[in-house]
Amino acid sequence: MYNVAASDDREINNNALMPVGNTVDVKNATFTNTIGDAQLDVVWTDPDFDPKERAFYYARVIEIPTPRWTAFDAKYFKLNMPEGTEMITQERAYSSPIWYTP
Repeated sequence: MYNVAASDDREINNNALMPVGNTVDVKNATFTNTIGDAQLDVVWTDPDFDPKERAFYYARVIEIPTPRWTAFDAKYFKLNMPEGTEMITQERAYSSPIWYTP
């Protein structure tokens, strides 16, 4: 896995990436869409590519944190959720694979 693009001018160091941040207001089950980028453009070349070997590639996108359904329920039903209940989620999206066959 390679990190090839990062929003908010974050740098990729040794294939490691700092989290984008978090604007979730759990109490009100809201968030602001003020972090991240609406679009990222990048050209990438596989440093381990071997034209004699099969390979496949796909893109994975990690979205900014948003309230989880438990936060919406807690607000709507005026509930105190048990300690340790996940109230924030961070969705992921994956592209279809691109296959390379020599």
